[in-house]
Amino acid sequence: QVQLVESGGGLVQAGGSLRLSCAVSGRTSSGYRMGWFRQAPGKEREFVAVLSWSGDFTLYADSVKGRFSISRDNAENTVYLQMKNLKPEDSAVYYCAAGPLVRAVRGIYDYWGQGTQVTVSS
Repeated sequence: QVQLVESGGGLVQAGGSLRLSCAVSGRTSSGYRMGWFRQAPGKEREFVAVLSWSGDFTLYADSVKGRFSISRDNAENTVYLQMKNLKPEDSAVYYCAAGPLVRAVRGIYDYWGQGTQVTVSS
């Protein structure tokens, strides 16, 4: 079992920055690939970013490329999502997820956090 707890969400003006954190506990040595997804009201949960266990390989949604950066600190069992130049359309609940592959497909992820709200005002 793996437990994921997100933090760092909040209200920010357009153009601002936020850093989300995901604390990982449980079977942290299992080499999970870690991803971020988001879900806005009335919309499906969508892929944002994912990275490999080593951190060497990353994948981003086109909508966030160049603005968001995913990283991990395995010693601290924490995954980060640095978000810059935020736009109102980035407003959503952001979820951390753990899965076996570096993929943008929601269904392959085994574990999910409870989410953290990000609101970007215009």
